Amino acid sequence: ITLLNAGRMFCEGGSLAGRLFVSSGLGGMSGAQAKALMIAGAVGVIAEVNPQAVKKRHQQGWVNDVFADLSQLTLRIRKAIADKEAVSLAYKGNIVDLWRRLADENISVDLGSDQTSLHNPFQGGYYPAGLSLEESNAMMFSEPENFKKHVYESLKKHVELVNLHVSRGMNFFDYGNAFLFESKNAGADILKGDGSFKYPSYVENIMG
Repeated sequence: ITLLNAGRMFCEGGSLAGRLFVSSGLGGMSGAQAKALMIAGAVGVIAEVNPQAVKKRHQQGWVNDVFADLSQLTLRIRKAIADKEAVSLAYKGNIVDLWRRLADENISVDLGSDQTSLHNPFQGGYYPAGLSLEESNAMMFSEPENFKKHVYESLKKHVELVNLHVSRGMNFFDYGNAFLFESKNAGADILKGDGSFKYPSYVENIMG
């Protein structure tokens, strides 16, 4: 319902056919994104760093194809958009790297969000760019303050890239996962001049 309403609100003609939705998170509740975007008729790409979560969603049929190579993924995205497929693609990697590659290749994203577990950012809810899953898992317990610095630096880059895509026409919304709150704590460019968040919550803006 969230994605359908977002399509009605933000996409010309109200249809998600051939429209690209990008987000992150395939574990727990966030796994529903992959299924929902297919039902809604969108072209969707969800980034997930945990290979077990990716494997599970693929086995369930909630994800159609899995990619670890960004070059192969972007080729598949372009084809899906051109053919107006209702398809769910998983990127086995970090969302920051995905946002950067999409920007570098000038791939237009219609809708964007995030469903990493940022309500628990320092104990496995958010994995920072530049560190592997294994490195992060070790550092969050052995060097918690250093890991926190990596999370906040990653969030700054994350928001910078989201802002870039928004400047190119993307609509971005908070998906109820404390993305805006933790980005603010990180010192990312997430606030308007009046101190309010740049992006709306899906609860108020899309569902309300």
